[in-house]
Amino acid sequence: MEEKKECCVHENKVRSEKEYKDLINRLNRIEGQVRGVRKMVENSAYCPEILIQVSAINAALNSFNKVLLSNHIRTCVAEDIREGRDETIDELVRTLQKLMK
Repeated sequence: MEEKKECCVHENKVRSEKEYKDLINRLNRIEGQVRGVRKMVENSAYCPEILIQVSAINAALNSFNKVLLSNHIRTCVAEDIREGRDETIDELVRTLQKLMK
């Protein structure tokens, strides 16, 4: 994937190769954790051990969200504000409200 100017247009995002790889790597690790929990359930693992692993998955997903949100604010939101597209602020507020449920 070649390096392109990052921007958000019509709900699409062009990501740098580094950002793309980082996000995919995080998701792959989370996917592996979920598969591990499934195996624990299939193998009748002790409930507290499963709960601890699920907690780790939740923390990994929260970390993924923080990275993605930070990248979004630094690129899409900042660029849109500089270009006078204030509706992006409303979109960001709605997104944050959904994340904080």
